[in-house]
Amino acid sequence: MPRKILVTSALPYANGSLHLGHLIEAVQTDIWVRFQRMQGHDCLYVCAEDTHGTPVMIKAQAEGVTPEELIRRTAAEHVRDYQGFLIGHDHFHSTHSPETQAITNDLYLKLKAKGHITTRSVRQAYDEKAGMFLPDRYVKGECPVCHTADQYGDSCENCGSTYTPDKLIDPVSTISQTTPVWRESEHYFFKLGDFENVLRNWLSGGARQSEVRAKLDEWFKAGLQDWDISRDAPYFGFEIPGAPGKYFYVWFDAPIGYLGSFRALCDKRGLDYDEYLRADSQTELYHFIGKDISYFHNLFWPAVLHGSGCRKPTAVFVHGFLTVNGAKMSKSRGTFISASRYLSLLPPEPLRFYFATKLNSAVEDIDLSLDDFVARVNSDIVGKLVNIASRCAGFVQRAGGQLAAQLPDQQLYAEFAALRGTIAELYDARDYSAALRGIMGLADRANQYVDTMKPWALAKDPAKAAEVLAVCTQGINLFRVLMSYLAPVMPRMAEKAGRFLNISFADWNSVETPLFAHAIEAYEPLATRLDPKIVAQLVEPGTAPVSAPAKPAKAKTVTEPAAPAKPGNITIADFAKLDLRVATVLEATLVEGSDKLLRLTLDLGAEKRNVFSGIRAGYGDPAKLVGRQVVMVANLEPRKMRFGVSEGMVLCAAPDAGADVFLLSPDSGATAGMKVS
Repeated sequence: MPRKILVTSALPYANGSLHLGHLIEAVQTDIWVRFQRMQGHDCLYVCAEDTHGTPVMIKAQAEGVTPEELIRRTAAEHVRDYQGFLIGHDHFHSTHSPETQAITNDLYLKLKAKGHITTRSVRQAYDEKAGMFLPDRYVKGECPVCHTADQYGDSCENCGSTYTPDKLIDPVSTISQTTPVWRESEHYFFKLGDFENVLRNWLSGGARQSEVRAKLDEWFKAGLQDWDISRDAPYFGFEIPGAPGKYFYVWFDAPIGYLGSFRALCDKRGLDYDEYLRADSQTELYHFIGKDISYFHNLFWPAVLHGSGCRKPTAVFVHGFLTVNGAKMSKSRGTFISASRYLSLLPPEPLRFYFATKLNSAVEDIDLSLDDFVARVNSDIVGKLVNIASRCAGFVQRAGGQLAAQLPDQQLYAEFAALRGTIAELYDARDYSAALRGIMGLADRANQYVDTMKPWALAKDPAKAAEVLAVCTQGINLFRVLMSYLAPVMPRMAEKAGRFLNISFADWNSVETPLFAHAIEAYEPLATRLDPKIVAQLVEPGTAPVSAPAKPAKAKTVTEPAAPAKPGNITIADFAKLDLRVATVLEATLVEGSDKLLRLTLDLGAEKRNVFSGIRAGYGDPAKLVGRQVVMVANLEPRKMRFGVSEGMVLCAAPDAGADVFLLSPDSGATAGMKVS
């Protein structure tokens, strides 16, 4: 049954350009939305420019423009970059809008009427040189918990502790670099503790990731504190009703900006806003965010919604950060890549594809290795995917441009089409990396089919023209299935492939029926290889060369000496990162040009992988391995070798270094795809 789904991604802040770290989230969200639409669901995607707060106000003053002019200019740049990366927002709005202000005032007044707002005086940092109260993030100092230097006034990036600016050691104003003084000011607070039981119940389903629940449990144990939702003038934002000179803190109205954007979309399309927001709504609401703003989205936001009589989010999906060549994105480290710079050099879909090969449902940081990026895209998109269509299309055109009336291997096609349910489950669970491993495993099988049938050799005999057309019809149909599965990731390529095949990829289940006696157009290249020299230019000019990530600052005080670590030891957390799976050997062959390697084709249940393993000396006849079960590391980064790409590692044992190695096998009863634990 079609679902009604409202989706948001975090709002880009209006004081800077988008970089590839922002695009990780937008791409993750956009893929999920496009997939849901292919499933036939009514899925809406809104976002907005995050405009309020001191940083925007100060930057506008420095540039000699109004905050409104600054955010208009920045928003136009952001929209251009999002569109450049094929991000399909239904509506992109601004938090500095009449819709957001009206909803903010409405929610606040409802919370106040129900007794969830209180006031009290606070001791607040004041910059005497700048003549203003300082937001938490405009005070820096030493963390009072782990003693890491140069931390913000609201939380520590090193240990994750939260606190107020007056708890910092040796605080400094980031505006004037002077030591702030402390003054009393009356502030408005949201009583978060009123919703502890509501939040605990909601988080059992709304925070679906174990890493997020563990962190939230820490905050519950520490006790939910009242949340300061007001700021003193001068401040760029919405003035609090009935409180002259007091403004809503940006983090109060920023998530309400999701609703403001949706309200504007409803007005434009004639949609029912209340259907999505009332407490008993049967629609679904999902937020995609980075791990740095999990606290606001998993505690404050659902509490504000519930307290004001609205529905809570169905779930909040949290992702990790992006590193480049193993280093944090930073101009000083030479790892900063803006969205606009990328688009000036390269097309968007290779990066969308690469991000998808890395993204899963866990809160894990993702690394953009530029060498791996080139190797993966050239191997998978060019060498595997479009290679199928390019090798088959010409023969179909020579036969009149119409596919054959039947497939020579209907079972193979049926196996490809039957996996749409498994791949759909992986997309829905945001485990894109597993979905793409399965899809590219199918691409390998499609290429193996074409390689085996060799239509170019058959075409030398005019009597075999019908056989050539049949083989290429099979190849084109297998390509069509693969392109359908990849359409959420590479929508522009899917559109071009749709014109080539004279079809639409709008319906996920359309691949159930092959294309028979169907006219196709002349093939035009769908992708080109990435040039490593151009990819190397992605880092902004004039930056320092890439270096290793800086080590975190050491704590100044230690309560007790740490136990000495044993050389080579790992923690249980290290081991938990391994995804060990039972696999069945489908094929084992010698690798020409290597006296150590065997090529293993492995069945993991939902997908198949090719793995190169240095076990040749221990197995004289590789064919005897067929049907045997092995244990493999399924989440090992694919490794490009001169013989091909190895997509994992099988576990082996040897008496000592240099000796023959032998496969480890699971006990009887284990089946392909089982997780080893």
